[in-house]
This record gives sequence, C-alpha cells and structure tokens, in this order.
Amino acid sequence: MTIKERYRLTFEYFKKNRPVVETELLYKDPFGLVVAVILSAQCTDKRVNMITPALLKRFPDAKSMAESGPSEILEYIKSCSYPNSKAKHISEMARMLVRDFDCRVPSEPEILQKLPGVGRKTANVVASVVFKKPVIAVDTHVFRVSGRIGLTINARTPENAELQLTKNTPPELMHDAHHWLILHGRYICKSKKPLCHECGLTAICKYYNSVIRKKPDKPKN
Repeated sequence: MTIKERYRLTFEYFKKNRPVVETELLYKDPFGLVVAVILSAQCTDKRVNMITPALLKRFPDAKSMAESGPSEILEYIKSCSYPNSKAKHISEMARMLVRDFDCRVPSEPEILQKLPGVGRKTANVVASVVFKKPVIAVDTHVFRVSGRIGLTINARTPENAELQLTKNTPPELMHDAHHWLILHGRYICKSKKPLCHECGLTAICKYYNSVIRKKPDKPKN
C-alpha cells in the first residue's frame, strides 16, 4: 500500500464516520481560544472547560487580562497543571497583544509563536481552528495515532510528524484531519489500551497488523 492510498483510505473512513469535527475546547473568540489552548498543555480539555468560564468572565479580553497580574489569574486556574507558569504566560501574552497587536490575536502561526506561552502546537491550533489556516497541530494524540496507522514514518519529533502530515494531507482537509486524529486518539486509539475492536481502520493500520494481530492468544482455562 502506498502512502497516498493509506491517507486516502484513512480520510475516507473519518469523512464517513466523523463528518463534522471541531475542537472540544469551549471558546467564544480568538483570545479565549488562545487562553484555553495555553491552559490545555498537559491538562484535559474537560478540566480546561471547567476553568475558562469564570476566568474569561473576569478577564474577557486582552486589555482586562493585561491589567491584572499572574497572582490574580492564578486564583482562577489553580486546578490545572502547572498553574504558576501558565498564569505568568497568560498574563505576558495578554500584555503583548495589547502592546504589539492592538489587542488582536494574529492569524499567522509564525507570528502567534511570538506570544508568551504559545509554541508551535498552540499556534497551529489557533491558526487552524479560528482562522482556518492549512496547518496541522501535532499533540500527543496526533503524534501517536499518525505513527500507529502509518501516516507518518519514523517521526521522532512532533515537528517531523507535522512535516509528513502536511506534505500528504490536502490543504482543504487539514482542519478536519487535525481533529480526526485527536479525537481518534482520545477515544479509540488510546495510549496504553487502544480499542482496536472498535476501530474501523485496522485493515490498514500498521500498528494493529504488526503488533496487536500477532499477539498470541491467551490460553483458555
């Protein structure tokens, strides 16, 4: 099977079984999404969605957030992972938006990465979700699932996986492909115990056919 065929069959499956996909993070505007994605690093979307309503009610935009400080932001985000560093990043991010971008979230990934707390993955998420840019954000789920299926080959870093996925994914599908792979990794192709019996991609999945399928059956009592 060629790499093109593997991509085609993968996306055909997702188109049929998950025709509509969006981020599970709750947000109302680009600023809210930037805040949510910064908070989501090594934290579940469910937890972030519990935090952001009160936080963004108190600081609904870059200006109000910039006028606060990390200690005040921290009071709202204590239940997420690494709250101290995230409070600092969010505060500095808001101040840069006010100072350098007239309170507007930039749309280009390269410029987004200038914001404190915004790395390559976060920038790509915002650019893709809000501005529909043809980029793919590679988080732990995308990295794992793309490698298991065989969409990426020997990708040792998220950046390398991103290059391979970008090269082989049609631009018009990149937005959906990002969410397809995330959701598949979150609910089916789990890290420790993938639910292969619920997956419709086993026929083309390299991991399933080289590892799971070849496991010896457990002896019956």
